[in-house]
Amino acid sequence: MGTGSSWHHQGVPHAAVRRISSSSRGPAINDTSVTPCVLAVPESTIEDLRTRLSRTRLPETDLVPAGSDPWSRGVPLTELEALREHWLERYDWRRLESELNSLGQWTTTIDGVALHLLHLRSERTDAAPLLLTHGWPGSVVEFLDVARPLADPPPGQPAFHVVAPSLPGFGLSGKPREAGWDVERITRAWAELMTRLGYARFFAQGGDWGAEVTTLLGALHPDRVMAVHTSFPQAQAPDGWQEEDLDAREAEWLHDTRAFWRDGTAYAEQMVSAPQTLGYALDDSPVALLAWVADKFHAWTDPTSEPYGAVQVDRLLDNVMLHWIGVSGASAAQIYAESWGRVDKVSPVDVPAAVSVFPGEIEKIPRAWVEARYRRLVRWEVLDRGGHFPSLEVPDLFVDELRASFAGLASAPD
Repeated sequence: MGTGSSWHHQGVPHAAVRRISSSSRGPAINDTSVTPCVLAVPESTIEDLRTRLSRTRLPETDLVPAGSDPWSRGVPLTELEALREHWLERYDWRRLESELNSLGQWTTTIDGVALHLLHLRSERTDAAPLLLTHGWPGSVVEFLDVARPLADPPPGQPAFHVVAPSLPGFGLSGKPREAGWDVERITRAWAELMTRLGYARFFAQGGDWGAEVTTLLGALHPDRVMAVHTSFPQAQAPDGWQEEDLDAREAEWLHDTRAFWRDGTAYAEQMVSAPQTLGYALDDSPVALLAWVADKFHAWTDPTSEPYGAVQVDRLLDNVMLHWIGVSGASAAQIYAESWGRVDKVSPVDVPAAVSVFPGEIEKIPRAWVEARYRRLVRWEVLDRGGHFPSLEVPDLFVDELRASFAGLASAPD
């Protein structure tokens, strides 16, 4: 079992990912192979994390005005201390490591970056390939609770070969060594990845930055994408659209979305303007990383379930751990500097498209906007629970939506 030095140079340090091959050498230049790997984080890395957590220096208090929401100025001190204690005393990294290894992990180098991916093939002969793309501050952890149900469904439901890559600079993927890894470049890399896996045509799904990538895949590769699904559609108001035509529900959606754009994007502006400066804290302090991520999981999940929607604390920490193990606080933030405010929101998507609207989503736009860009909208469903991370919050609904959206659309998937 080789160590894959080239892989480790770009990706996870401390020889945590082992390539499964007959040679200890890393991939050669221009190597297009997709190589199985296992994750084996040294105990010394876990002990270093525990030491850092045990030596955390926290503020003495948090000054929240009387009667205000305890989260009004960020993660409450008592909440962060509880998360830190859980991470230190009760969290089991080896559980997640085993879960990732059991699904099937692979690496391949595309455009100079060593990419990590989960690839779970269904045993069904009629299964279709499905490319799942996460966003920020997510990771492939977003798909751990849905991968097996999608690959091994009940009789009568569609089955999928699940492909879930880690975005460049995120988690266990390598880090770009040059600027320019914007959403369009990631889209090209994903198309190449599916070619290397032997999938000529495939379905695609994504939220957050994954929605940007998924939408562009549909727009730029209609010959390969059978259909797309998203809970975070990317579109603008079409010419001639009148706001007075909105019903009460969509008017409320648009009001809340504009409020988010106005008041809720300071985190993004920080990563746009100085991702490297912020990254020093995120890559050096596990509690800084924890607070940065937990704040968004609280703000962006379905508020009817507190404090992180229906996401369990261990799943939240699983996601934080992939960023910590991958030392990806700074590198994951770079996607904002590369793409924020410059993503194509107008190129038409002419492949079949499905949209699921979850009530806790941070941006919900009118159906007329969606239909103006996603010109073959085959499904539009408004759900009663879930938020920005539906595959973690409501995995049952998420799986049902994908099955309903893609059933009957596969045609010569391989």
